[in-house]
Amino acid sequence: MKDKQSAWRSPWVIAWVGILVAFILVSGFRIYLAIQTNPGLVDKDYYERGQDYEQNRLKKMARDPGWKMKLDPPKVVDIGKPARYRFRVTDKAGIPVTPDAVTFYAYRPSDAKMDFSVPMQEVGQGEYEAEVTFPLLGLWDILVSVKNGTDEYNHPHWVSAGVN
Repeated sequence: MKDKQSAWRSPWVIAWVGILVAFILVSGFRIYLAIQTNPGLVDKDYYERGQDYEQNRLKKMARDPGWKMKLDPPKVVDIGKPARYRFRVTDKAGIPVTPDAVTFYAYRPSDAKMDFSVPMQEVGQGEYEAEVTFPLLGLWDILVSVKNGTDEYNHPHWVSAGVN
């Protein structure tokens, strides 16, 4: 009697498993990028803001102060209940920075009518707080906007309200 050969010795099986693993890895990387990068929100005046985009982007990059921004969300976010968000701004050396204004924006991807903003109050040097109440269950895109003079710097985040 002949011994059965393992399927793993076939180049066809190895190729198909390799393709499947590559597909899963690439999909996972794309999901990671989608979560960690730009929330993909569209401004109402997108055309005007897009004019001379490259020149404006290069100017903004040249003026970038290199601030480090960190948002501390609450552990549990429930609908209809206030949640306190803390935000810190420091320079490259870790020294707190006091910008002109800090605003908390919440965007509802499925319904733009539910979007809202809350000005964040300074509670210490370079530290800001806002009490936010989400009216609906589900996913919200958060953008904390830091304005200093004519420059604006944004810190994105997302939260799932009412989902534990």
